[in-house]
Amino acid sequence: MIQVIAGKKGSGKTKRLIDLTNTTARDAVHDVIFLDDDNRYMFDVDHKVRFINAEDYHIHSTDMFIGFLCGILSSNFDVGTIFIDAFLKLSHTELADTEPIVKVLVELGAKHDVDFVLSLSADPEEIPVFFKQYLI
Repeated sequence: MIQVIAGKKGSGKTKRLIDLTNTTARDAVHDVIFLDDDNRYMFDVDHKVRFINAEDYHIHSTDMFIGFLCGILSSNFDVGTIFIDAFLKLSHTELADTEPIVKVLVELGAKHDVDFVLSLSADPEEIPVFFKQYLI
């Protein structure tokens, strides 16, 4: 399953994502991962959450990002939810070009029984039609 929190810069997406992460972690049976582009929110997420600063892994393309997610899933069979802040930046994708990567996330989620929750820096009214079904 994929869920998307969309909004313009400064609209509170990250706070909402962190709140959802912490709520999920409190009741989680499986591992929860929070993926970000820096360490700024490391101490805001629950200590049970595996916080990963993706910048430490030199991800420079969409393919590298997908490979990184596959590496996370292949190294830990108990991942239940992956929260991804700054999705467009981390995936090195423009909003208009996100459909292929979203399809991959849907496939990974179904195959490995993992939920993905993304923050998307874009006006919810302007996001592509295929993305709207995932808005929360």
